[in-house]
Amino acid sequence: MNASCWRIKSSHTLTLLSFSSKASSFQMATSLTTKMLTATAGMAAAAASLSGHRTITCSAARIAPQPPDLIRWVRREGGFVNPKLKITDTGAHGLCVVASEDIPEGSDLIALPSHLPLRFKKSPESNGDSALFELALGIPEELWAMKLGLRLLQERAAVGSFWWPYIGNLPETFSLPIFFSGEDIKNIQYAPLIHQVNKRCRFLLEFEQAAKLILESLALKDHPFGGQDVSSSSLGWAMASVSSRAFRLHGEILPDGKHSDTPMLLPLIDMCNHSFHPNARIVQEQDASNPNMLVKVVAEKGIEQNAPVMLNYGFLSNDLFLLDYGFVIPSNPYDLLELKYDGALLDAVSMAAGVSSPSFSSPAQWQQEILCQLNLFGNGADLKVTLGGTGLVDGRLIAALRVLLTSSETAVRKYDLKTLMSLSDEAPLGVSVETTALRTVVALCVVALEHFPTKIMQDESILKGTVPSSMELAIQFRMQKKLLIIDVMRKLTQRIKRMTEEKSVTQV
Repeated sequence: MNASCWRIKSSHTLTLLSFSSKASSFQMATSLTTKMLTATAGMAAAAASLSGHRTITCSAARIAPQPPDLIRWVRREGGFVNPKLKITDTGAHGLCVVASEDIPEGSDLIALPSHLPLRFKKSPESNGDSALFELALGIPEELWAMKLGLRLLQERAAVGSFWWPYIGNLPETFSLPIFFSGEDIKNIQYAPLIHQVNKRCRFLLEFEQAAKLILESLALKDHPFGGQDVSSSSLGWAMASVSSRAFRLHGEILPDGKHSDTPMLLPLIDMCNHSFHPNARIVQEQDASNPNMLVKVVAEKGIEQNAPVMLNYGFLSNDLFLLDYGFVIPSNPYDLLELKYDGALLDAVSMAAGVSSPSFSSPAQWQQEILCQLNLFGNGADLKVTLGGTGLVDGRLIAALRVLLTSSETAVRKYDLKTLMSLSDEAPLGVSVETTALRTVVALCVVALEHFPTKIMQDESILKGTVPSSMELAIQFRMQKKLLIIDVMRKLTQRIKRMTEEKSVTQV
């Protein structure tokens, strides 16, 4: 049985902060990040990659100065590595798996038997595991990487760990934003991501204290880390290792016959880099007669000599790529800009777009009912909306604009929510309402763009000089957000022009 699998996409939803974000939020992030950096001396960010390569350090900064041969270990333990593959240290792009010769489409590249992936154990197997499970109970689901990170720390601390050949090849440092300086946090200029960095830093600092309370009274035989101290530094390294490298695979079979999704670290496979157009994919093989699972990487197309093996980590925004992997994708078609649905703000921007007497902040009763169905009104409403991505404009946002720009309840009730939320070529409530709604979104884009304290030309000028890698990442990130806004404005303006021209032709 073959089943595709995927790089883990974080389960959290980036918390919405409006563009008028509070200074205190940034100050808290800066303070917490500074504390983290103090606790993580020697964990400076590695050189950045902006092309989908995982940002890790060169060989001199791996956990082991002279790490074991990982390919030899995988083969010795019953795994398969295509003889035409090699691990190459590319310096700034770190270690990656590349083809030493041309590899034809359909070739098996890597295969790992079930005992090689590193996972969090299903149940305690020793006294040390009991303490590990107790620690894991304090980890929120959205920070899943820390749970598997504890398991990784346990093996790193163990003398003679079975996984040492893998762990010894892991990078010592990461370029994730939790390790940025306070100034580089400021350089991001995007409140939703700053909020997430703040949240993770705060968690690591608080979790360090909670771990000490649990571990300080344990006997050595019961200590999951062999008596070693657990600090925010080691916890940050473990969480970064997992968030940037783990995959979610099919685990045990549940009572309903479905497979559970289990985060795993896959030795050697996690040295494959990211691409939205990968040349390889991961499959799992398991049959009823053999419960052991085989995780394979198969070439989806021919791979040329010296080309890296590329997997698709997921169709993620740059927020998640930077937060979890430490890189930014230029012109990422799945990148999003988060905004807050705010009636007063929409009144202001729609007036700027030429709407007379807008009613976004004071909808009629029937309009309120529809907004409630869109979860944009009332107690517990989710006011986060987005621009960009494959949908261009959040379906809930465009539906709300259409409804609130229409005075006829009868006209609106002719359509279901799915139609109202679709940004198709057809204007369900007429061209006049549609163009006004789109102009309002364009005006909203202008406000969003003006929120950034620097212009794109300034960012480009800074990057022409020599800047630290973390600062470069922060600036590249904010540049991509600005370019995303401009791209949305361009596409919506083209749509407005086309619809206006078609209306003029029809009227003639």
